[in-house]
Amino acid sequence: MKIVTSFARFAALLAALVIGPLLTTAYAGSTAPYTQEAFKAAQAAGQPILVEVHADWCPTCKAQESVLNALKTDPKFDKLVTFRVNYDQQKQVLREFNAQAQSTLIVFKGASEVGRSVGDTRRASIESLVGKSL
Repeated sequence: MKIVTSFARFAALLAALVIGPLLTTAYAGSTAPYTQEAFKAAQAAGQPILVEVHADWCPTCKAQESVLNALKTDPKFDKLVTFRVNYDQQKQVLREFNAQAQSTLIVFKGASEVGRSVGDTRRASIESLVGKSL
């Protein structure tokens, strides 16, 4: 019986280590690195989704990030799932989204794209754009 209990604990720990990171990739209210699997799962679940094409060296992206972080504190956006596409490293993903530039924001309502913008840093217009996903 002791062996069975130890095995069960080990299995639970292993599952948490393997499955846990997969579940957190599409966590509402946070920003996760883009993966096709997590994005498709969020779409299938009908979640409001923001895809942000981001480059660490981009001052516009940094300005957008501060606006988006402020919006995420608004309860209205508590179910929003945000995926960050790395502009410098995920070129295939850029082609799939037809994103030509860093600082591109694309919003989805489930599986449907409902809006996008490029280079916008104004809170009101970003809030309006993200609101289309709700």
